[in-house]
Amino acid sequence: MPQFVIEREIPGAGSLTEAQIREVSLRSLETLKVMGPQIQWLHSYVTEDKVYCVYLAPDENSIREHARRTGIPADRVSAVRRLIEPVNFQ
Repeated sequence: MPQFVIEREIPGAGSLTEAQIREVSLRSLETLKVMGPQIQWLHSYVTEDKVYCVYLAPDENSIREHARRTGIPADRVSAVRRLIEPVNFQ
């Protein structure tokens, strides 16, 4: 299954409370349940004003549809071409 990195511009993301993060996460998970097992949220990285999410999905359209249904922005969606890990070069 293709892997995607989603860049979400969310001003103040780094200052969101646990309750706010929980609410958005639960909304995302409920939408994923409805959309079926072909799209999966792996994890996310939160910076000051952005959230970077890593998903498995059949295509970019599935990612964008999930964003539309949840009301969570997906400003940039990039397909992962390769994973590079330091252990591979030691």
